[in-house]
Amino acid sequence: MGLFSFLFGRNKLKKPKREQFFSIVGAAVTVEEREGLSFSNHAGVLFSPVDSLFFEELDKEIRDLLKISSLATNTRYQILDDSMGARWVSFEDKDFEDLVEFAHIVNETFIDHGYGDRLIASVFGFFFQSKNAYWIYLPKRGKFYPLVFDNQEKRDHQLEFRLANIMEREGIDIEKPDRWYPLTGIPF
Repeated sequence: MGLFSFLFGRNKLKKPKREQFFSIVGAAVTVEEREGLSFSNHAGVLFSPVDSLFFEELDKEIRDLLKISSLATNTRYQILDDSMGARWVSFEDKDFEDLVEFAHIVNETFIDHGYGDRLIASVFGFFFQSKNAYWIYLPKRGKFYPLVFDNQEKRDHQLEFRLANIMEREGIDIEKPDRWYPLTGIPF
């Protein structure tokens, strides 16, 4: 940790391996065909905003990037604050690869500006056995984990482990189960 990192409380995160992040694109196609997982056309990036002029500039840059990029891909996006003080950048697109690219752009922009420590997760929505399922990416760890809710918003741990096994077979690097945190309030 350098002097400025110490003084300003920011740690420089290593950029996640691009191929690991994008490994979910091919895996999603294969899993959809073989395992009955269907993509929900939604994804999002969750982060913790901070009050500072630098962060306001980052926020403006992200909004500008999303506006320009969405024109080329027809990806819809919205920025939402949740009840816990976190902020979502939520995307909707029928092309899963576009959603992965949008999430990657947001993650990289945060890291490039020194705010990678404010990233909480990237979330990709699916339906698995008629339940809401998510592939959660932890940018600080560079790994994924599954999250499955039953219809009452309770977690279905059995299906989470089944989905984790499927993800691992597809070459997705899975986080240890003791780090599979429940994300509530996912806006899709």
